[in-house]
Amino acid sequence: MECPKCAQFMEKVVFSTIEIDRCIHCGGMWFDMLKHEKLKKIRGSEAIDIGNKALGKQYNEVDRIHCPVCKTPMIRMVDKDQHHLWYEACGTCYGVYFDAGEFKDYKKETLLDAIKDLFTPARQ
Repeated sequence: MECPKCAQFMEKVVFSTIEIDRCIHCGGMWFDMLKHEKLKKIRGSEAIDIGNKALGKQYNEVDRIHCPVCKTPMIRMVDKDQHHLWYEACGTCYGVYFDAGEFKDYKKETLLDAIKDLFTPARQ
């Protein structure tokens, strides 16, 4: 599979029998339908998010991408619980793409997240 952000190879990663794809360059991660929600509930699964958070933040600006599975344009999403967290989702196959560092953030909700939400600008 090719990364929808940087076009590099995505390797298979397995955690607790759940397989995802992770980019070997930018560290972004592809989750097939609902796998991100399943992994969010599993203790220690944040270990799969090994990418450079600063690089992930740069690639977060690249938001007009196509699904690496079905090639349809992906939808820019805002997490309902953490408004500062932006990711891309496919409306056809329901896969989700997180930039490096975003899965760790998605998994862990803190008081600091609530403060970040207050200062997050609207996404255009």
